[in-house]
Amino acid sequence: MMSLSIAEAKARFSGVVRAVESGEDVIVTRGVSKVPVAALIPITRYKSTQGRTLGLARSWGEIRFGAQWAMSDQELLES
Repeated sequence: MMSLSIAEAKARFSGVVRAVESGEDVIVTRGVSKVPVAALIPITRYKSTQGRTLGLARSWGEIRFGAQWAMSDQELLES
């Protein structure tokens, strides 16, 4: 895993993208204390995080909404 400051990532952006394309994670940090502020990961790993299950509740059942179910933004705010 590569860790770079924002300035380093900006200066070496093409190389950083190549590293991510090859499967490496890149952590971008800010300031002297090098606080992590962002993570660059390969798109294939990003896509695999989409469509997650319900987590702990997954064994309780599933949630389905019928085609007729609809709620306006206003109804949602008032509920």
